[in-house]
Amino acid sequence: QVQLVESGGGLVQPGGSLRLSCAASGSIFRINAMAWYRQAPWEERELVASVTTTSINYADSVKGRFTISGDNVKNTVHLQMNNLKPEDTAVYYCNAQIITTIAKTYLELWGQGTLVTVSS
Repeated sequence: QVQLVESGGGLVQPGGSLRLSCAASGSIFRINAMAWYRQAPWEERELVASVTTTSINYADSVKGRFTISGDNVKNTVHLQMNNLKPEDTAVYYCNAQIITTIAKTYLELWGQGTLVTVSS
């Protein structure tokens, strides 16, 4: 019915930049929110940034370095990551809260995850 497809990620040196993208497709009536989470080895998954039609939020650790942006027409969300640090190394997951066209069902979806490695 509905799926999320992520792209971006990879290996970058400290101070470098990467851009993650996530596209939602399928039986979408409305997207209430989209977000990026990350999970480092041996750590719990944490919220990095989220966007709705009225608000944007960032984790304190990425404020001033990461920018989240959403496109309501294309049902996509991007995460521009600048001045990357080794501690940003993690698997990054896209998350979306979606109302489907089928009986207006609410779904919370996760992407497959994309690895970001910050290392010299």
